[in-house]
Amino acid sequence: MPRLFGTDGVRGLANRDLTAGLALGLAQASAAVLTQGRRAESRRAEGRRPVAVLARDPRISGEFLASAVAAGLASSGVDVLDAGVIPTPAAAFLIADIGADFGVMISASHNPAPDNGIKIFAFGGTKLPDDVEDRIEAHLDHDKLTPIAGDVGRISRFADAEDRYVVHLLGTLPHRLDGIHVVLDCANGAAAGVSPQVFTDAGARLTVIGANPNGLNINDGVGSTHLDNLAKAVLEHGADVGIAHDGDADRCLAVDRNGNIVDGDQIMAILAVSMAERGVLKDRTLVATVMSNLGLRKAMAANDIRMIETKVGDRYVLEELNANGLSLGGEQSGHVIMTEFATTGDGILTGLHLVAEMARTGKPLHELASVMTVFPQILVNVRGVDHHALKSDDVIADAVREAELELGETGRVLLRPSGTEPMVRVMVEAADQATADRLAHSLADVVRERLAL
Repeated sequence: MPRLFGTDGVRGLANRDLTAGLALGLAQASAAVLTQGRRAESRRAEGRRPVAVLARDPRISGEFLASAVAAGLASSGVDVLDAGVIPTPAAAFLIADIGADFGVMISASHNPAPDNGIKIFAFGGTKLPDDVEDRIEAHLDHDKLTPIAGDVGRISRFADAEDRYVVHLLGTLPHRLDGIHVVLDCANGAAAGVSPQVFTDAGARLTVIGANPNGLNINDGVGSTHLDNLAKAVLEHGADVGIAHDGDADRCLAVDRNGNIVDGDQIMAILAVSMAERGVLKDRTLVATVMSNLGLRKAMAANDIRMIETKVGDRYVLEELNANGLSLGGEQSGHVIMTEFATTGDGILTGLHLVAEMARTGKPLHELASVMTVFPQILVNVRGVDHHALKSDDVIADAVREAELELGETGRVLLRPSGTEPMVRVMVEAADQATADRLAHSLADVVRERLAL
């Protein structure tokens, strides 16, 4: 059987792949695994039950899935604080803020409305390591916790969840946003209630789009995966900047006043340089994935900032940040992690700090983003190939070396086997689009020829 947990929790088509029964079982298994240890024993010795925070994004299936999760947790002796519709990073913050034993977020992030997912956070609001996810998955087939009478959990409303998160976000700001006109795209998702309030409280002048969730329109033509409407609104309103979240608001992408996209790499470059100047970039180091643009590497080198690369996935970025006590990392997709203030990617936090840097310096976003030159980057997915044989094929290795010799210091080549399907991803960066296109498709042809199934 394939592993149930993916790179970001359990995800699938709601009511077909991700059913109420599975949600109930995952909740019960999570309770059994995550309420072990000294902390849980201490709670029980004091006559207190374990506590979990539960939250969701506004997609319609989240209603029945949240009910199933709440039932599974309570039936396992866990008190549930239901925070309702809030962003994923808000749920992670609240787990840490109140000292909950763990938490569950129901969301499929940037996916369309028919999908949904279950993300489980450990004590402190951190993502679960693979081995703990494996234990939870294995426990689905074990006997569940079955307390009775006063030992079953209670389900109650987390009444001040949103207010706690708003106060936290405002407290992180190094500079107010007074005088800056922001167009905010909330993706008809979990940010629709919180993000406009925070930006307004921070002093920004707001125009808001994508803030009318109805359970079915999340990420539908809006948000960080659909930036055309945001760019159009920025130009129409003469705004200074556009900020876009995804469905659960753990991502942030931006648009400058000219309608140009500023992606996660550029946002990280701006924040890293700012933090280094202010002396708050730990060890003058940024963590990013191997898919980040070559321009980010060159920009960091030019500013005497070290850059550490990880595998693709914000969880691997976070592992590196935590292992070395570092303060900033993220992905090109807009997952940006500021460990001083958050345990996971936080799109609202990122957007606030990006606009705060505009206010602090008095510079428009396009000028701040010029710290980094974006190299043309081409990604070709070669499907139907033996991706396991990629690293052992000498002909492919020779073709990669030839491409790297041609590019020299002006480009980069990366071949990555898919972790889940027979596919190899070929990525080439070059100083010009034509060279990137030519080399990427040439290498893709070699891979297709050598590894065809």
